[in-house]
Amino acid sequence: MSIDKNTVTKIARLARIKVEESEKDKLAAELSNILKMIEELDAVNTEGVEPLTSVVQMQMHAREDVVTDGGIPEKILANAPEKTAGFFVVPKVVE
Repeated sequence: MSIDKNTVTKIARLARIKVEESEKDKLAAELSNILKMIEELDAVNTEGVEPLTSVVQMQMHAREDVVTDGGIPEKILANAPEKTAGFFVVPKVVE
C-alpha cells in the first residue's frame, strides 16, 4: 500500500497536527515504508503460536483480594481540606 500527499493531509487533519507542505512528500514515503514493514510481518506464519506477554514464562504473583479500609483513616483525612464524620467533603458538581 502506498501513501500519497492527500492521505498525509487527511491523516494530519484527523490527528490535529500541522504538517508543512514541504514535509508531506517525506512523510508519505515514511508512512509507506512503515506499511510495507507491517505487510512483511503479516506474511509470517503464526499458526499455533500462543500469545505472550514476555519471552520468559512466568507466573503472576498476586496478593489476596481483600477489601479493607486501609486501617489509617486519620492519616488519610489529615490532608483533606474539609472533612465530616470521617469522610471527605467535596463540592457539588451536578446542578
